[in-house]
Amino acid sequence: MENKQTPLGHIGFSIFAWIVGLLIFFPIFWMVLTSFKTELEAVSMPPSFISFDWTLENYAEVQARSDYFRFAMNSVILSVGSTLVGLLFAVPCAWAMAFNPTKRTKDALLWMLSTKMMPPVGVLVPIYLVFRDWGLLDTRFGLIMVLFLMNLPIMVWMLYTYFKEIPSDILEAARMDGATLPKEIIFVLLPMAVPGIASTMLLNIILAWNEAFWTLNLTTADAAPLTAFIASYSSPEGLFWSKLSAASTLAVAPILIIGWFSQKQLVRGLTFGAVK
Repeated sequence: MENKQTPLGHIGFSIFAWIVGLLIFFPIFWMVLTSFKTELEAVSMPPSFISFDWTLENYAEVQARSDYFRFAMNSVILSVGSTLVGLLFAVPCAWAMAFNPTKRTKDALLWMLSTKMMPPVGVLVPIYLVFRDWGLLDTRFGLIMVLFLMNLPIMVWMLYTYFKEIPSDILEAARMDGATLPKEIIFVLLPMAVPGIASTMLLNIILAWNEAFWTLNLTTADAAPLTAFIASYSSPEGLFWSKLSAASTLAVAPILIIGWFSQKQLVRGLTFGAVK
């Protein structure tokens, strides 16, 4: 017997969803609002929502003090670069696990996922020493390798879930027609998995863009992304809330725009395979 939701229950669920959504969005709204205030108005009590002197001087000072576009370019290179490198490894790995599984496949998947449970600080010292000895500190190449390895388990899991939904008969038909393994993956599998690959790319670009721990510990200036750009506005003299809010708004704006226009793909990527 099907459980039908009553109109009252539907309204109650909608109100609850709106409340949760507003609570999640409020810190972002307050950050943007504070970025248009002076430092005095940013810490005034009670806080003002609309009735204050709006100013753009924080954005001008942030750009004058720090080259925003250099940090933004580093973030683009690191996030996109690590995602593309990750796909080169994740696609064949997920293909092997989805279409040629062994009795150890599930164990391997769980082991890969378990690596995400390890606190990054536990391996900071050895990775830092390796980077120091190999001359990878404050380099884009070094950070791309770290971000790619950090997000590889998620990429493999997502692609594995998508590939499992593709009928193996199609790949077998391609083999019977004489397709080699590379052609099978490139010309048969990948075109059918474009939505899954796009969702995987979007999610991992966002994860790499927001990564702060490794970018703050392995960079200083040359390869520093927007996370380091934000952290530079925390000083021993104290926090300058208006300038910090302006810097944070500039840092999160690109990824918020991408997330807004690709939310359907992101939701599908996160929930694909969860409901049959």
